Amino acid sequence: MEKIVGNFKFITTDIEDVFIIEPKKYGDNRGYFMETYKEESFKEAGLNYTFLQDNQSKSKKGVLRGLHFQKKFPQAKLVRVIEGEVFDVAVDLRKNSPTYGKWVGVILSEENNKQFMIPRGFAHGFVVLSDTATFCYKCDELYHPEDEGGIMWNDPEVGIVWPYDGEVLLSEKDKLHKSLKESKVEF
Repeated sequence: MEKIVGNFKFITTDIEDVFIIEPKKYGDNRGYFMETYKEESFKEAGLNYTFLQDNQSKSKKGVLRGLHFQKKFPQAKLVRVIEGEVFDVAVDLRKNSPTYGKWVGVILSEENNKQFMIPRGFAHGFVVLSDTATFCYKCDELYHPEDEGGIMWNDPEVGIVWPYDGEVLLSEKDKLHKSLKESKVEF
């Protein structure tokens, strides 16, 4: 289902409260302009977030970041790619959700300008598909390094189908994440 509000198309996914967002892009021979966030439009679409922090990372092909969350200070995230291409994933960790342990993913790129709205109570991660990618995201809670958590990127029970067949590059922390069942994470 789609809902157009202002300069944004909000597209529902198979998991409640997770949206793919397509901003309207205005372009001509000089370049383009687009709004990437407008509080009024997001609230009218039912996405009532107050973002407190913006983050940006750059990664090379094959880097897989995730699947991350904060335990006591969960974050909702509005994510997008401004250079390159990634496959971005959200895994539902909400205790009483009918989609607990299920995932939804989307390709985000500088060409398609799509954004992904991930509410609190989800693990999040992405793999870089292009030579490099610059990833930007807004968070509705501050980052607390001591509060980090994660689950295995390749947990067979979650069953994410990553569209990357090369060797993934993981941080030392991400190599240590347990499966969802072992970690018993619930929000």
